Amino acid sequence: MTDSGTSKVVIGLSGGVDSAVAALLLLEQGFDVTGVFMKNWEDDDDAEYCAAARDLEDAQAVCDVLGISLRTVNFSADYWNRVFKYFLAEYESGRTPNPDVLCNTEIKFKSFLSLALDLGAEYIATGHYARVACNEQRCRLLTGMDEDKDQTYFLHGLAQDALRRTLFPLGELTKPDVRQRAQQAGLPVFGKKDSTGICFIGERKFNDFLGRYLQGQAGDIISADGSHVGTHQGLMFYTIGQRHGLGIGGPGEPWYVVDKDVSANILVVAQGAQHPRLYHRALAANDMHWISGIPAPTAENYMAKIRYRQPAQHCRLDYTADGRVHVAFTEPQRAITPGQSVVLYRDDECLGGGIIQGTIGACEAPAPDACLADAADG
Repeated sequence: MTDSGTSKVVIGLSGGVDSAVAALLLLEQGFDVTGVFMKNWEDDDDAEYCAAARDLEDAQAVCDVLGISLRTVNFSADYWNRVFKYFLAEYESGRTPNPDVLCNTEIKFKSFLSLALDLGAEYIATGHYARVACNEQRCRLLTGMDEDKDQTYFLHGLAQDALRRTLFPLGELTKPDVRQRAQQAGLPVFGKKDSTGICFIGERKFNDFLGRYLQGQAGDIISADGSHVGTHQGLMFYTIGQRHGLGIGGPGEPWYVVDKDVSANILVVAQGAQHPRLYHRALAANDMHWISGIPAPTAENYMAKIRYRQPAQHCRLDYTADGRVHVAFTEPQRAITPGQSVVLYRDDECLGGGIIQGTIGACEAPAPDACLADAADG
């Protein structure tokens, strides 16, 4: 942990229990702490959907207990221009984006960091479950001790300058520890439910929400064997591995989305949760970000996640002439989804990651090296 001395820290307070306890721990360590509440969405800011007003009240109540000041800041324009426009463009292209990653890189660790530095802070802090270890050469992003809550998947886009200015007070704690500390300290949010839904926007009836901004184009649903089985309302409303909401009846096992043909506006489905079309051994990714600033070498074995709620999987890397990365897994992976992030690890260190562009064939070869060879030949 960084030596506090009289260091000034600006912490992002969301109105939830995690950031509240993070602020508490910083005070206990002797930091000079100021809270900031970020409002980042205004397009339908009403009582039905947006909990920002309630969250602000909770953040202020936490500050009252802790005896620290709270500032409010509106980053809605930044969020719209640097996160939400990308979110819409990805869905319009048939991919399934992960806005939480961009929320971190563009808002929490760019706009918020810039604000904190302007306020004279030496560090920012958040309630993420992660750890940072820095020496004179570089900073490493390490997984949180609570494996169920580790959030490095969403933080893999952070750069060295941001990490060196960041504190993650919850990195050594579990979620039950956090709630217990909050209750012991009399923080009013100790039992508050964790936030869910789209980053900074919250829970929505997703198709209705997306339909406000994008016009879906109906098209055919085709089975994996080429049969016409239904009509979709727009490829943007569906994601790889999706089961519900397809509107396909009939006998047999449930149907799942296994592919999208964007050029032909066709949704491809197959029956059965274990259908072979749902599984691939390799993927291609671009827009790679390496936290150290140096691409990981290909000669080593790594672990990777293709979604947040997934144990890390053994894999190997290869690089292409056009700057993409091929990731080949020892075991086939289910529902690899273009637009999502693939994040790489070595032991407990998060190395970085990129955006999944697609799968590389069915790749039924028994080893990742063979998958990489097949990809290179193709």
